[in-house]
Amino acid sequence: MLAQAIRRLAFAIPTLLAIVAAAFVLMQLAPGGPFTKERQMPPAIEQRLVEKYGLDLPIHEQLARYLGGLARGDLGPSMTYKDKEVIDIIAEGAPTSAVLGLSAMVLALFVGGALGVMAAVRQNRAQDYFVMALAIGGVCLPPLVIGPVLQLLFGVEWGLLPSQGLHRDEFGLVYLILPVITLSLPLIAIISRLMRASMIEALRSNAIRTARAKGLPEAQVIWRHALPIALLPIVSYAGPALAGVMAGSFVIETVFQLPGIGKQFVLAAQQRDYTLVMGVVLVYSSLIILLNLAADLMYRVLDPRSRTA
Repeated sequence: MLAQAIRRLAFAIPTLLAIVAAAFVLMQLAPGGPFTKERQMPPAIEQRLVEKYGLDLPIHEQLARYLGGLARGDLGPSMTYKDKEVIDIIAEGAPTSAVLGLSAMVLALFVGGALGVMAAVRQNRAQDYFVMALAIGGVCLPPLVIGPVLQLLFGVEWGLLPSQGLHRDEFGLVYLILPVITLSLPLIAIISRLMRASMIEALRSNAIRTARAKGLPEAQVIWRHALPIALLPIVSYAGPALAGVMAGSFVIETVFQLPGIGKQFVLAAQQRDYTLVMGVVLVYSSLIILLNLAADLMYRVLDPRSRTA
């Protein structure tokens, strides 16, 4: 397993380079630039800024300079935030996005997994129909709708929870309750549907028939024997999904006014802040690769058959 992880990490390096190069070229080809503002600056000042950041060089030279800095661990300065390095901007927003994403995924795994198991065990009964109705509603209602509704009810009407912002000098976790719930609802809907389908298939497998034939209690059959088999699709889905929510959700961070990197990424793309966009792309791509690797390793732990594949 260790050898496989090392091989995957070695192959990840050229993959990351290809992603960085493609994103760099696409950003450069997009119309506008970091110094193209509604209020025009004097041409001499704009020219000095273009030369300072090397934007007057051919695109392959700019890419070579960027990759050279990347090899030294330097993500470069932001082109729109004065006197701020990209790594500092990401470091400021990453904790908020990471806590928000991890909390939402943990909540979704527990709630969605439990609902999916209940629906599978009670297939074609009232509990099954109830869970599937909730899942359909969770998929159909976007966070852009759910978030303001929760703000209105819990923050404005009932005054139970803060509706916006993140104040670290107070009990900061309280400010994340509504964003975590909003972000987790679509994940709960997807995970519950995946778990239901996977658990139904697992309960019909020969291994479960054998366990029941041995006279094992039904609860032990479900939780000890069927659940590890049913978790395999969930593990495959959770890796890239966790990378997505940990890299920040622009909608959630905008609605609840949270200083995460998802909001920074969209604003940087609008302002053509090339270095900041590239920094966030690099973080997101690295998370995708690492969490997919973690999901594959977990898959091998849960499914002994894959260890000999």
